[in-house]
Amino acid sequence: MRVPLSWLREYVDLPATETGRDVQAKLVSAGLEVETVEPLGADLKGPLVVGQVLTVEELEGFKKPIRFCTVDVGTANGTGEPQEIVCGARNFAVGDKVVVVLPGAVLPGNFAIAARKTYGKTSHGMICSGDELGMGDDGSHGIIVLPPETEVGKDAIELLELVDEVLDIAVTANRGDCLSIRGVAREVAIAYGLPLRDPALIDVPAPNAFGYPVQVSEPMGCDRFTARTVSGLSPEARSPIWLTRRLQKVGMRPISLAVDITNYVMLEIGQPLHAYDRSLVQGTIGVRRAAEGERIVTLDGATRELHAEDLVITDDRGPIGLAGVMGGANTEIADHDAAENGGASTTDVVIEAAHFNAVSIARTARRHKLSSEASRRFERGVDPQAAAAAAQRTVDLLVLLAGGTADAGVTEIIAPSAPHTISMPADHPDKVAGVEYGRETVVRRLQEIGCDVYGQDELLVTVPSWRPDLAEVNDLAEEVIRLEGYESLPSTLPKPPSGRGLTHRQRLHRRVGRALAGSGYVEAPNYPFIAEQVFDQLGLDADDPARRVVKLTNPLNDEEPALRTSLLPGLLAALRRNDGRGSHDLALFETGLVFLPQEEQRIAGHLPVDRRPTDEELASLDAVLPAQPRHVATVLAGAREQAGWWGKGRPADWADAVESARAVAREAGAELVVRSGQYGPWHPGRCAVLLVVVDGAERVVGHAGELHPRVLKALGLPSRTSAMELDLDVLEQVGDDTPQAPSISVFPVATQDVALVVDRFVPHAEVEAALREGAGELLEGIRLFDVYENADQLGDGRKSLAYALRFRAHDRTLTVDEASAARDAAVALAGERTGAVLRG
Repeated sequence: MRVPLSWLREYVDLPATETGRDVQAKLVSAGLEVETVEPLGADLKGPLVVGQVLTVEELEGFKKPIRFCTVDVGTANGTGEPQEIVCGARNFAVGDKVVVVLPGAVLPGNFAIAARKTYGKTSHGMICSGDELGMGDDGSHGIIVLPPETEVGKDAIELLELVDEVLDIAVTANRGDCLSIRGVAREVAIAYGLPLRDPALIDVPAPNAFGYPVQVSEPMGCDRFTARTVSGLSPEARSPIWLTRRLQKVGMRPISLAVDITNYVMLEIGQPLHAYDRSLVQGTIGVRRAAEGERIVTLDGATRELHAEDLVITDDRGPIGLAGVMGGANTEIADHDAAENGGASTTDVVIEAAHFNAVSIARTARRHKLSSEASRRFERGVDPQAAAAAAQRTVDLLVLLAGGTADAGVTEIIAPSAPHTISMPADHPDKVAGVEYGRETVVRRLQEIGCDVYGQDELLVTVPSWRPDLAEVNDLAEEVIRLEGYESLPSTLPKPPSGRGLTHRQRLHRRVGRALAGSGYVEAPNYPFIAEQVFDQLGLDADDPARRVVKLTNPLNDEEPALRTSLLPGLLAALRRNDGRGSHDLALFETGLVFLPQEEQRIAGHLPVDRRPTDEELASLDAVLPAQPRHVATVLAGAREQAGWWGKGRPADWADAVESARAVAREAGAELVVRSGQYGPWHPGRCAVLLVVVDGAERVVGHAGELHPRVLKALGLPSRTSAMELDLDVLEQVGDDTPQAPSISVFPVATQDVALVVDRFVPHAEVEAALREGAGELLEGIRLFDVYENADQLGDGRKSLAYALRFRAHDRTLTVDEASAARDAAVALAGERTGAVLRG
């Protein structure tokens, strides 16, 4: 919400020395987020005056139309002679009053004005447009043409209110009252301890039977509807300068007088209004729910199919507006320009000032993707008591500025309702804040925001109609605390009870993160939301369990409505984003929850709010939630080791992804089984399936390796990208991370090397497992140190795997015969299981 300081001063008598920065500090202290204070006209220097065009000469021979004008600026130029000016705009004529900047002036952007020769003439100044003065768009896209009655030679800086300060306030979703000058002025008045001149406190005539007929069929959606009629509007009437300038300062474009007035009153009081061309409304105005499939053409020209929950304004033909969101094109106010183009100008209008249900308006605006100034206010809360005053204010301005006549009829339909009252102990804010305010302070602060307060120790508080966000005692306590100043609250650190620390699960997650970070990975947390088409990009089968997702009813992003079942989509997107920004050597990791839906979908019950839920109630709520195991994933691309004087370096490959899985397993104290496999996004020949033994049976806990080229192309990833993902919860379940002290033997090690020839498709892991089992308890370690393939020496489809075997006994020095016997037993079992033979 943009709030001009000059407009605020109309309702609060701020000291003349107070600047926008001072007001910003006061509002921020009171809890309103003032993002910026924009100084308008700070770098503007005159003379800038009103001039009248005397002559216009069209200059020929140039690529674009150029006009040489003489302009009467009175005595502002010091001579009284007409000012000669060259101008390219064409939206003004002889006799028009315009804004003229004279030599010596400086326009916004440090644009100095001087006499200069151009197009064969000398131009002594400029005829100005709104953009050149920093005023914004006035709809003309050209020179500012002032009303005919404007005095020649008058200071245009003062006339156009070019010097001002505008506060830009980020209004939170619960403070709809601050989407108006009235609401912000109230906060300023409280902050400075000054009285407020409430623009809504005006005399309003009582409703009678002569008003425009209105029928509300949906009182739950519309609890108040006021209709007023104004006749005889002058087709020639224009919005005055002060009105257009205030709209421009808050960021709205002037359109026509009737529309500008409704926008102005909405900004002033906070009540959205709508003006209908009375000649286009047929019969009674109604408020009802839409019929499924009904259509309406809104003011933006779009044809919209209505939903049965949409609240609509109707006449005898059908819908003429989306209630609280946008009016219909079939009753649109016709401005002067439309009349000049052959249409009929609007002379009689019906003013609507209504109060609609906030939830209904919010859902309609989101359903139709149609956010408007009116819907923004209704869904955040509008003062229902201000409708009649806003309608009266609109009528008064139409009569004053457009020469209209207010009809005697006043229509006001109100659904009966009682004011909202809250019972609160007088010391409740003290308990919430930990500060002793006292009853007098609490009562005074509540009265300042408009509450009626009665009682002594137990206060009965009647909430003002403009604060629907005050629903219970803690809301009232917050008002007292914020107005007394958050900065006055004491700062104390909580003292945790002794004997409590990180859980085993938390310690494991931290160790895993430190291990991966120590291996050169960078943590990259991502949002848990995904689009379902990512599963197609990852190449998952149609029946893959990962495709079963939990969908959000109200997602933050309509394109990502599902919760993730894998960490890879987010991590790979982060890798693609960083690669696109020039970082090509990447190693990222993430630990986080994935969400797996239950087989049977159930609906959670409502928990009580007046007491702590029981353990059974909490258990029933947990039972309907999706399973949420914690996973860990890594992705790599580019160089794993940089080249330099120390060596050539090497690129990241599938082995690095597998090693990251082993590093995680070591931290969990789990034994990870690695086998060749095939799954989803991984390259079939470079994919490892990762398993652990759970209750005597092997269980797949993840995969690692190089991604398939099709996946890389679909996701826009660098070539040879590798990835790994593991179920960290299962590793925690099977692991034993009890620290084991290394055993140091006093006996020497016996090393035996063997080279085994096997078929090319036989995995190294199977050969190693057979060697380990066959060697028995004397085997201390085994390491694959060479892989060799040569068809001439080994034969087609064969490879050689060379292993270093380390043997040691804990109670004696092994003999050569004992070591050789253990080696031969290992080779024999490997030959039996995998067909391995010693390389001769």
